[in-house]
Amino acid sequence: MELVLEGIGKRAGAETWLHSMDLALRGGAVTVLLGATQAGKTSLMRIMAGLDAPSTGQVRVDGRNVTGMPVRERNVAMVYQQFINYPSLTVADNIASPLKLRGDRNVAQRVRELAERLHIEMFLDRYPAELSGGQQQRVALARALAKGAPLMLLDEPLVNLDYKLREELREELTQLFAAGESTVVYATTEPGEALLLGGYTAVLDGGELLQYGPTAEVFHAPNSLRVARTFSDPPMNLLAAQAVEDGLRLPDGALLPRALPDALQGGALTLGLRASALRLQAQPGDLAVPGRVELAEISGSDTFVHADTPWGELVAQVTGVHYIALGSALTLYLNPAQVYVFNADGALALAPERMKRS
Repeated sequence: MELVLEGIGKRAGAETWLHSMDLALRGGAVTVLLGATQAGKTSLMRIMAGLDAPSTGQVRVDGRNVTGMPVRERNVAMVYQQFINYPSLTVADNIASPLKLRGDRNVAQRVRELAERLHIEMFLDRYPAELSGGQQQRVALARALAKGAPLMLLDEPLVNLDYKLREELREELTQLFAAGESTVVYATTEPGEALLLGGYTAVLDGGELLQYGPTAEVFHAPNSLRVARTFSDPPMNLLAAQAVEDGLRLPDGALLPRALPDALQGGALTLGLRASALRLQAQPGDLAVPGRVELAEISGSDTFVHADTPWGELVAQVTGVHYIALGSALTLYLNPAQVYVFNADGALALAPERMKRS
C-alpha cells in the first residue's frame, strides 16, 4: 500500500500541532515516527488513520484522495499504548473478532496461528483481566494482525511495559514486520527502538518533519542539530568550536585536527560527538581528553560515564559494566574522524568519514 501525505498540516485554534509537511511512506516497510512527547507523532498518526482530518493538505492511498474519509471506511489496524481488548471476550474471541466480521473461514485455525506467533496460545481460554500487561499487549497485536489491514499503526505500543517485556516484544515485532505484509507506522520517543526496528525513520520535532529516510542513514547523517539531538540517546555531546587552518579550535585552545571544506574556514561551528564514540582505551589516531568522573550509571549492558573535562561535560557510552568511583580521574579517547560538524545555522556540514565510504 502506498500512503502519501501532501502538504499535511493540523491546527487547533491558535495552536499549530503539525506544520505543513510532505511524506511518502515506503510501502510494505516499517516507518518509525521518532520524536519527543508532543512532537506531533500521534496527531500525524490519527490523520493517517482517518480519526482526524487535516487542516490543510491531502492524504492519498494508492493515488486515491482519502482526506476526511472516516476510519470505519478505511482498512486500518491500530495498536495503542493502553492494552485495548474486549474485557468480556476470551483471548481467542478477541483475536477472532476481525476475522468473524469479515466472514472468514477457518477462524479457529487462524486464531491459533496468530497466538502461536505471539506466544499466547496457552491463554486462549482466559480473559484479558487474567493476563499480565505484556500478554494483554500481545493479544492486542494479534487482533491487529488478524485484521490483515494494509496499513498498521502502532502508537508507542510498548511504553507501558517493563524493560524486559519491551525487549522481548521489540524482537518479536521486528520479526513480524519483516514479512512486509503491511505498511507499518510505529511511533516512539526512543532512538534505540527506531534502530532496532530498522526500516525508515521520520524525525519529528515541535510538529515539524525534520528528516525522513532509511533509519541507518538518518542516524549516521542527521541533516541538522535538531535531528542529531532527537536521534541520540544519550544526547549527543555538543561543543562550540572555531574553524582554523589545521582543523577545529575548541574553547580551551585544544586543536582537533580535521580537514574542513573551504566554506567553513574561520566560521563558528558546533561539534557533535556521540557518546558511543568516546572510549576508555586509546586506539591509533585517538585524541586524549582528561577528565574527572561526575557520574557513572549502568544501563543494561552499557555504562554511561559523565565526566567534567576541559571541553565541558562529556558523556561516554562504554560497553560492559564498569564500576568507576565518583570524583576519580580518567581519560577519554576519541578519533577526530568520528566528529560531526554543524554550521552556524545548525545544518550538517561534515559527517564522520565512515559515512563517506558507505
